[in-house]
Amino acid sequence: MRILVIADPLASFKPYKDSTFAMMLEAERRGHALYFCEQHALGSRGGRVRARVAPLALVDASGERAVWWSLGAEHDEALADFDAVLMRKDPPFDMEYVASTWLLEQAGREGARVFNDPRAVRNHNEKLAILEFARFTAPTIVTRSADDLRAFVMEHREAVFKLLDGMGGMSVFRARADDPNLSVIIETMNRFGERTVMAQRFIPAISEGDKRVLLIGGKVVPYCLARIPQAGEFRGNLAAGGRGVARALSDRDREIAQTLAPILFSRGLLLVGLDVIGDNLTEINVTSPTCFREITAQTGFDVAALFVDSLERAVSGEAGAAGSGSAARGLTS
Repeated sequence: MRILVIADPLASFKPYKDSTFAMMLEAERRGHALYFCEQHALGSRGGRVRARVAPLALVDASGERAVWWSLGAEHDEALADFDAVLMRKDPPFDMEYVASTWLLEQAGREGARVFNDPRAVRNHNEKLAILEFARFTAPTIVTRSADDLRAFVMEHREAVFKLLDGMGGMSVFRARADDPNLSVIIETMNRFGERTVMAQRFIPAISEGDKRVLLIGGKVVPYCLARIPQAGEFRGNLAAGGRGVARALSDRDREIAQTLAPILFSRGLLLVGLDVIGDNLTEINVTSPTCFREITAQTGFDVAALFVDSLERAVSGEAGAAGSGSAARGLTS
């Protein structure tokens, strides 16, 4: 296959923990040809969605060198000419990202195979998507109203406020009913009624980790990565200093994952990262889910191999097939 990867600048990668690096490494190992571009390279010319792309070779499989990649000559090519297009640009999900989904959707009409499906990505806000599966969530409200946010905190005594376009634990506040700064927190979050905020009842089980559960090709990876907050912190995100510990899925993790996996896969989401705290689903990540490297390093389960298995089946038209080979052992649908 010829695979185009759209991502952040290669120099910004941290290969030791980068899931996109793991995907590319496994694809190259199998003999697939890699090409690379950044989001800004996308455009439409001559009636087709195109990009300035360059052939990509991984010259250091360990990723330990300062420059672990080699790029060939850049050229202009239609996205439909590739066998697969992987959109792995990290959030924030801003208007430039939305514009990219429009272009990628058009590329799909022209014959490109884009993963994840850009319409599905656009339609599944990573915070709001949990509302469809409310039976798995802690009490949640979404509102601009300062009065509603305050009442929610008073009812539950502690809550977590999130912006709908946040990532990596940024702009997440823990609000307590007795906090003298509660009004300031609300004003900061909702900008005096101009911005929508999600509030969720605080889940004390965060001390045991914010679990990332991966769904690939409609199947459930049997291990999660519990991101445990550092001392004095309540956010488990690795970007916020959390420590990642791989664990086997609990019965509740598996129940949530097995329910969502076929539904989300049927909508064109080849790769999904669920966030689960305790017994509660808190987010559904569809832009560029991570944690491949950590789970593989700690458990031996080859997440990248499973992903490329699923990608190959999707491109060949066997998207509904079950996992095969060593990467698929222990998987559940």
